[in-house]
Amino acid sequence: MHSLYPAIKPYKSASLPVGNGHVLYIEESGDPDGLPVLFVHGGPGAGTSAEDRRFFDPEKYRIILFDQRGAGRSTPHAELAHNTTQDLVDDIERIRKHFAIEQWVLFGGSWGSTLSLLYAQQHPSRVLGMILRGIFLCRSSDLAWFYQYGASQVFPDYWADFIDPIEVGERADMISAYYRLLTGDNELAKMNAAKHWSIWEGRCATLKPNSDIVDTFSNAHLALSLARIEAHYFTNNCFINENQILDNIEALFGIPAVIIHGRYDMVCALDNAVCLERAWPDAKLQIVRDAGHASRDPGNLDALVRATDEMATAFKF
Repeated sequence: MHSLYPAIKPYKSASLPVGNGHVLYIEESGDPDGLPVLFVHGGPGAGTSAEDRRFFDPEKYRIILFDQRGAGRSTPHAELAHNTTQDLVDDIERIRKHFAIEQWVLFGGSWGSTLSLLYAQQHPSRVLGMILRGIFLCRSSDLAWFYQYGASQVFPDYWADFIDPIEVGERADMISAYYRLLTGDNELAKMNAAKHWSIWEGRCATLKPNSDIVDTFSNAHLALSLARIEAHYFTNNCFINENQILDNIEALFGIPAVIIHGRYDMVCALDNAVCLERAWPDAKLQIVRDAGHASRDPGNLDALVRATDEMATAFKF
C-alpha cells in the first residue's frame, strides 16, 4: 500500500486578489521545474491542508495549492457574494496565468472533481491530464442522495443528528432549510447549523468511523465556511445546468484521466463515477473495493498516490 509522501513546506506563498474583495491564498511546493499540478479542494468551502501537498512526489511535481473563495486562508472568510462556480473556474485560469504555466495536471476530489471537470471543459488545451476522486456531477439526484434520501438510510443515527436543528415542517427540503439558518442574523443558530451540517459530512466520509476527520469537520472555522458555501452552491444547483458535465463531455475528449471512487462512498454515490467513465473514452475508472469517500481512506490514498506516480512517469518527469 502506498502512503503519503513526507511532509514538505511551501517554497513560496502569496495572496492573489481576484476582484470584488476576494483574495485567494496560493502556494507552491516541490520542484519548481517539475510537472505542474493544481490541487483542487472539495466542499465547496473546505480549503486545503498541509497534507494535501503529500499526494505528489516533490522531486517530480511543482505542487500548487489554493483556497477557493471564502475557504481556508482566502478572504473574506465564508463570503457568499461573488462566489459562484464560474467565478471559481475563472480564478483557476487566473492562477495558471499568474504562475505562467502553459499546461498542468488537475487533481481534484468530490467538489474538487466537479470544478476540475468544469475548468477542463472551458480550457481543455490547458489540461495535460486529470486525477479525480469521489466524482460529484452536481445533478439534482446527487444532492438529494446526500441531503434528503439515500445516505440517510445508511446512517439513520447520524441523520437524526443532522435534521435536529431543522423544524419538522421544513425537513422536506433540508438544503433550503439549512441555508436560511446559515444566512440568518442569529449567530448562535448559524454556528450550530454549521457544525451539524459539517459533522454530518465528516461522519459519512469514511468507510470506518474516524474521529480525527470528524474533529476536523467540527472545527468552527472550517464548519462555517463549508456549511455556508455548500448550502449557497447547492441551493443554486451549483450554478450549472442539470447534467451539464455529461452533456458537454466531448470537450474532455483527448484528456487522459484516472477516476478513483470508493465502492462504499456514501457522500457521492458510485453512480457518479460510472456515468462519467462510460461517457468519456479517455478516462479509466478504478473502483476501490474497501473505501468510502475520503481521500484519507487507505484504499483511496493508495490509488491516488499510485496515480500521481504513474502520471509523472507518463509525462516523463
